Amino acid sequence: MRFDYLILGGGSAGAVLAARLSQDPDCTVCLIEAGTEARDILVRAPALVAAMVSGRPQLHNWAYHTTPQAELNGRRGFQPRGRGLGGSSAINAMLYVRGQPQDYDDWAEMGAEGWDWQSCQPSFLASERNMRGASDWHGDAGPLQVGDQRRPRPISRAFVEACAAVQCPPNADFNGPDQEGAGLYQVTQFWDGPRKGERCSVAAAYLHPVMARPNLTVLTRARAEKILTTDARATGALIRQGRKRFSVEATREVILSAGAFGSPQLLMLSGIGPADHLREHGIEPVLDLPGVGANLHDHLDYIISYTSPRRDVVGLNPRGLMRLARAGAGWRKHGEGLFASPMAEGGAFLRSDPSLDRPDLQLHFVVGIVDQHMRKPHLADGWSVHVCAMRPKSRGTLRLASADPRAAPLIDPAFLQDPRDQALMLRAARLLEQITDAPSLDPWRGRKLYPHDGTDAALMADIRARADTIYHPVGTCRMGRDEMAVVDPQLRVQGIAGLRVVDASVMPQVVSGNTNAPTVMIAERAAAFMRADRLGD
Repeated sequence: MRFDYLILGGGSAGAVLAARLSQDPDCTVCLIEAGTEARDILVRAPALVAAMVSGRPQLHNWAYHTTPQAELNGRRGFQPRGRGLGGSSAINAMLYVRGQPQDYDDWAEMGAEGWDWQSCQPSFLASERNMRGASDWHGDAGPLQVGDQRRPRPISRAFVEACAAVQCPPNADFNGPDQEGAGLYQVTQFWDGPRKGERCSVAAAYLHPVMARPNLTVLTRARAEKILTTDARATGALIRQGRKRFSVEATREVILSAGAFGSPQLLMLSGIGPADHLREHGIEPVLDLPGVGANLHDHLDYIISYTSPRRDVVGLNPRGLMRLARAGAGWRKHGEGLFASPMAEGGAFLRSDPSLDRPDLQLHFVVGIVDQHMRKPHLADGWSVHVCAMRPKSRGTLRLASADPRAAPLIDPAFLQDPRDQALMLRAARLLEQITDAPSLDPWRGRKLYPHDGTDAALMADIRARADTIYHPVGTCRMGRDEMAVVDPQLRVQGIAGLRVVDASVMPQVVSGNTNAPTVMIAERAAAFMRADRLGD
């Protein structure tokens, strides 16, 4: 098989690329995805995220684990990642957050020329169809439907009030002129049309509506095992689909969009990466590119959870499950109610120190008990508040476990390796305690799940015992101009023609917030780069 463009990975970035590149009827596009089309009820019903994120059973989820983390008592963290069209946008909490304009200006200063906020903002607007309409901060004509939550729980509004305990003011739009404050998240959810109330994954927004295009071929349950190269140029990929193994040729470009874990893994399996590490696994280097798999970092998350005497939250007890069942029936009819909830309804962005010029902490308020990524269920009705430090200093690596493409990679985010991250997480946890103790949450506050004696030592011990990812790994194919950069600012792999990486792995530094909306923006810009290159030929 031969195509102009071959996209390896049908996640958020790959779905955007396939849709945008195939808009040109003179271009042929092939998209390879290891998972399914991800159209089932588990994906469509927002509340059923709880059934997928745990990886038990493994539904639309790679369900990775980290290597033992030295600063987290040697624990192996859990790393859920989406598997199927739409990638992690099919299993996330649907929160639409771009980060701060300064994040993108920082990228440009770090060597990613042309990725400053002024350059990136138009692509955010082009991707978005916001129910609030068009403005300087929002678009209303893009594929991705973004809306306000229709019926958030009363406790979520009580959480917004509680944030005043740490001088965090209300904020009605985290993607507006100022990110700081507390409020309810906007979500990537259908708010218009027959699918009202369903998850609007990136595949549902961009890809599913155009899969019948004659110039677009989408192969699901197919896995890329190796990028094929000739004379320092990418020419295609070796694919396995069931028992069949075959090659697909790309006459213009191969685009790698397998995410912060999958993209560096596939590069290394193809002989592109740190030469000594490749030789350790019997892989002959095609290109010694030391930055592949370096710069891995993620948002570390700490949670406080309480049981609740009130029943207007989520519980896995018989009464709670009955409420969920009734909510499911209502959601099918009207697209509203608890089944339409992202569960992480409320949030806040605040400064750990008033002297800072911008927020460095993010909160997620969840209307149920979350413990170990839903891998440790609790029968009680309850609620949880998460906090993460948005710009961590610690940096880890992604490495091969073996030369077998089916083997999970070695994921080491090096959580809390930098002492500055340890000090910040302690301050963050203290602020979180003040918020959860605020009077507005009194009617819902029952028993605290993991109490401690109140000392800094005890609190830090609890952080080390329970903190884990909030699902935002980035940076393993960093863009820039220095010797450790993997791609240039046009996202072209340095030293290999006809090969780009387009996904969250190219971020030089994680954004101050959730990573799905920025990944869509990156893919929108990459499609524009490729379109310009094609027209310039």
